[in-house]
Amino acid sequence: MSAVLEERSASAVVGARSGPPRRRTRVLALPEARWALAALTLFLLALPLQLFGLSAWLWGPLLAATYVTGGWEPGWEGLKALKERSLDVDLLMVVAALGAAAIGQVLDGALLIVIFATSGALEAIATARTADSVRGLLDLAPETATRLRPDGGEESVPAAVLRVGEVILVRPGERIGADGRVLHGASDVDQATITGEPLPVARRTGDEVFAGTLNGTGVLRVRVERDAAESVIARIVAMVEEAAATKAPTQLFIEKVEQRYSLGMVAATVLVFAIPLLLGSDLRSALLRAMTFMIVASPCAVVLATMPPLLSAMANAGRHGVLVKSAVVMERLGRIDAVALDKTGTLTEGTPQVTDVRPLDGSGLDAGALLRLAAAAEHPSEHPLARAVVDAARERELDLPSVTDFDSTPGTGVTATVEGRTVTVGSPARLLGSAEADIAAEWAEWAEWEADGRTVVAVLVDGRLAGVLGLSDRLRPEAAATTRALHRLTGRTPVLLTGDNPRAAARLAERVGITDVRAGLLPQDKVTAVKALQATGAHVLVVGDGVNDAPALATAHTGIAMGRAGSDLALESADAVVVRDELATIPTVVNLSRRARKLVVQNLVIAGVFIAVLAAWDLFGTLPLPLGVAGHEGSTVLVGLNGLRLLADRAWRGARPEEVG
Repeated sequence: MSAVLEERSASAVVGARSGPPRRRTRVLALPEARWALAALTLFLLALPLQLFGLSAWLWGPLLAATYVTGGWEPGWEGLKALKERSLDVDLLMVVAALGAAAIGQVLDGALLIVIFATSGALEAIATARTADSVRGLLDLAPETATRLRPDGGEESVPAAVLRVGEVILVRPGERIGADGRVLHGASDVDQATITGEPLPVARRTGDEVFAGTLNGTGVLRVRVERDAAESVIARIVAMVEEAAATKAPTQLFIEKVEQRYSLGMVAATVLVFAIPLLLGSDLRSALLRAMTFMIVASPCAVVLATMPPLLSAMANAGRHGVLVKSAVVMERLGRIDAVALDKTGTLTEGTPQVTDVRPLDGSGLDAGALLRLAAAAEHPSEHPLARAVVDAARERELDLPSVTDFDSTPGTGVTATVEGRTVTVGSPARLLGSAEADIAAEWAEWAEWEADGRTVVAVLVDGRLAGVLGLSDRLRPEAAATTRALHRLTGRTPVLLTGDNPRAAARLAERVGITDVRAGLLPQDKVTAVKALQATGAHVLVVGDGVNDAPALATAHTGIAMGRAGSDLALESADAVVVRDELATIPTVVNLSRRARKLVVQNLVIAGVFIAVLAAWDLFGTLPLPLGVAGHEGSTVLVGLNGLRLLADRAWRGARPEEVG
């Protein structure tokens, strides 16, 4: 019977870890993506036909179709905005494209249409992906739960219908169906999705548990204390959606004046066309002058002057393992002046590792023999600490003997027969009882390990203590240097926000130089802490990796997720992703953003000078249209090349703070 239960438990745990199937919106299910793809395809078909000088009857209809497929949607949205007395830049781009076509620049206008259609499609895809991840988070909570009837019977019911006061049964490897409190039983529960704690925590009678967390090898009876809509996992979803909806739309600073500039340009174009007509000029000359003015004064030049430095910085960051999701994010990164860091999976690697092996004097075992016995006993277990012990033995190339009579007690440890000896591995408090304090008092390393935030595991052989193992979530090598670099860049020490216990958090903070520590936080507590920083006027950067970090990532001015171990929701909620989990890239990309902002200012000055000179020439002289187009395009090329300087590897090396080498 125990073997059957163990097999069922292991398979259930594996199934739970694999998680629910992700629900992804197909790209082509989005109308913006379909129209953008159609416009791009038509443009690519027409381009070689025109470049090779073939008949306009071949490429003309294709470019006309490009205008229609790529331009109708932004044009329609622009008209609706115009109805609301707002001048949308997309509408101006469509008008500029049509104006270019009217004076013979058909290919240029089509390219402008394709660029804007593609940009709109990418924005729609990003929005859909975020919505997918938020919906997927709800899949963490099981759809059904086993409810216990008053007569002692069981029934499977939808988790959504559970009510406060009802009792559910949670078997090994199952996800807990509701927030509640343990009435009976003991088990190790993986709460990483809620608290971010790196290791499962022991839960027994009277302890609180959360919906969506993963039960270990024990059986629990849980009294429901919150309805499904009020569970912690549901509140995480609500907080992410609320943050996305209420977060003020941050635009590139040039877009803050686009309404006035665009209105002024349209009004000026109308005047440039109308005044010469009133003074007796012929229609063609007036129209040509007005179209030339619209080309040289078009906001496209200013927008393009802004984008190359930011896009170049994004590309450079991407090559070095930082995925920045948009130019808006790249621009925002340069303005952060406060940083909040998660602990587990961010400053640390997020997985337990054996750091110390200490055999007891007189046990007759050396470190290798002690680890070999412990790993053999732990081998059948699914507990993360057990996997860490087994991995440590394999790294040392120790052979693991087979075991018999394996037994696991939730919250205590495991027992097995290894080469004829009974080996027990587990919690010192549970295995040693009152003797733990006496042994720890005589063993200096024991207190040092616990003070350092390490987990102490006792190893008993034939009922006698043979030694202890020390395990910890290893600090990333560059954590302290990154903290110092962020301190220098922002002028203030980063804040540590973690769901882990205060002692472990304080010890880690001391090692990396953080003085402001907020420990034992649930997701909503992290959001409250971020909002408190924002209330002081700070532009807050949050760095995290777990589901429990997602609301804070979405609430912050800018959020960065660690990519390797990051949850889907954290990766989608964040504005940027550190793909290879290299902490040192975070201060580097912040510095690179600040350099990009300086180049943007340079480019705006260059673009502004060109626009002013060409517009004045057209107004007070006679600017030939080809020369106007050449000047306009020349300024675009010039600022583009200036922005492309940030593509070079030396730009990344120059942005790398000296603290991180």
